[in-house]
Amino acid sequence: MSDDGGARVEQVTPYGEGAKTEQVRQMFDAIAPAYDFMNRAMTMGIDIWWRRLAVKRLKPLKPSQILDVATGTGDFAIQLNSSLHPQHITGIDLSQGMLDEARRKVKEKNLENAISFEQGDCMALPMADKSFDAVTVAFGVRNFEHLQQGYQEMARVLRPGGMLCVLELSTPTNRLIRWFYDIYTLHIIPWLGSLKSGEKSAYRYLPQSIAAVPQGDDMLQLMRNAGLKNTTFRRLTLGVCTIYTALK
Repeated sequence: MSDDGGARVEQVTPYGEGAKTEQVRQMFDAIAPAYDFMNRAMTMGIDIWWRRLAVKRLKPLKPSQILDVATGTGDFAIQLNSSLHPQHITGIDLSQGMLDEARRKVKEKNLENAISFEQGDCMALPMADKSFDAVTVAFGVRNFEHLQQGYQEMARVLRPGGMLCVLELSTPTNRLIRWFYDIYTLHIIPWLGSLKSGEKSAYRYLPQSIAAVPQGDDMLQLMRNAGLKNTTFRRLTLGVCTIYTALK
């Protein structure tokens, strides 16, 4: 386990100095209209498959109540509902702009009774202890201002026996693959992001935050520090994405 406990990624911010939470909120409000397009373009659609694999980890638990943290535009919440048919899914996110997109999609699919959204900070979740059978995060933990605090909050709202499932971007370990990956993430993605959203800073922040976020067993240690157990990780697509799971 590295000794920074997530401190490196906590210091990576979209716009420079200032509180990370507020900067992340501003960034996602700015890119919300282009977010789904950029997700598909950056991953060439593979992010849909990554979410499906993450959902499979939760299927044996048959969760009734699910919390989707950093829900963004609601893609993971909608996938969870479609595959698992829980009683209810609650999505929470900092960005009102992202939540507006999420609510629009849920309304189009007539899922308002199955999925609801709240604006809030994962550092202080506005939910009672032991409220959920599963907590999920897709591509969000690297945006937490304090990773360990975020994990402790997610563990707090999990019921005993419940699962935390984190899907997060990661860096390939193979040197040749990493060379191509760096060209793509450091140059092509910021250029494309600037063209589509006008927010070049946001898409420069993306590869910087991926490189800085704890990965592999370092990420699992944060889960264990929060009191979770049976921690596992699985690298996907040559290591550019990883699924992390833990039980309460």
